Amino acid sequence: MPNLRSLSPEELTQLVASIGEKPFRAKQLYEWLWKNGASEFDDMSNLPAGFREKLSQEYTIDKVKIDHSQTSRDRTIKTAFRLHDDHLIEGVLIPTDTRMTACISSQVGCSLACKFCATGKMDRLRNLDHWEIYDQVALIKKQAEDNYGIPLSNIVYMGMGEPLLNYTNMLKSTQMISSPDGLGMSPQRITVSTAGIAKMIKKLGDDEVKFNLALSLHAASDAKRNEIMGINETNNLTVLAEALRYFHEKTGTRITFEYIVFDGFNDSLDDAADLARFARNVPVKINLIEYNPIGDGLFQNAKADRIEDFRDFLESRNLIVNIRRSRGKDIDAACGQLANKG
Repeated sequence: MPNLRSLSPEELTQLVASIGEKPFRAKQLYEWLWKNGASEFDDMSNLPAGFREKLSQEYTIDKVKIDHSQTSRDRTIKTAFRLHDDHLIEGVLIPTDTRMTACISSQVGCSLACKFCATGKMDRLRNLDHWEIYDQVALIKKQAEDNYGIPLSNIVYMGMGEPLLNYTNMLKSTQMISSPDGLGMSPQRITVSTAGIAKMIKKLGDDEVKFNLALSLHAASDAKRNEIMGINETNNLTVLAEALRYFHEKTGTRITFEYIVFDGFNDSLDDAADLARFARNVPVKINLIEYNPIGDGLFQNAKADRIEDFRDFLESRNLIVNIRRSRGKDIDAACGQLANKG
């Protein structure tokens, strides 16, 4: 049977009318599915019993479920989510002193095969539906409240998969997460990260999205980026720079560069100079990220003094720079590790 949660508000209105119910029932039904998170038709107490019975005969309510979780000493919670077709994806709750961040997935696996990423060792099996992306946020939001008594403050699409290769579902999920009839979170609290799909970055600009954009850069020369991220061969830095400028002109949003600092690969001051030059293309802030090794020995985290020297060089060029410390080092925190074990 089809999943009722795959229907749009307009389709729910049509469904309600076809059953012969009054139009306001569509809004009640929508709120049960999204705002109240109902998993059974019997939970929908203000809907007539006959209406609920008809729905149950023709539709299911598929939801993402928690399969298992790991909690780190630093309070990071990594969760493997089980989907209705038995696939596993993962999400992370990252608590800090100033925010509670949900890191969520957009695909089962990934097709980009970045060499430093555990998810890159998996095949892309399918895109997530918008409701599967939404459910991850709702479940991680509950984890934040139940475990730490603090509401979720930020959402990053930085888990498994490339969000811009699942564009329609990604966009629909951000709209529902920020809707007053959904989770009611500000789009300014949402960041969508891409490995660099230039034409889809331009589409984000055309759609005048309100959320933030992050580019997983990790090297600011084509030679080095080609070595670790195959997507750069068809979306090189020149092409990306033009797309980023277009996005900024359309939205006015400052872009974030994500830059994992690998020991002996992209951690020199020459690499920092390359990054500073590339950052001239568009207003940016730069996150230097400690690496969580994935166990294959290809890459290691750069030494602390190298990362600090790297940051100091960028700051001397008047760039906004933050160092993002590795979280969950004592659990399977690197993207893709937990789902790979499932």
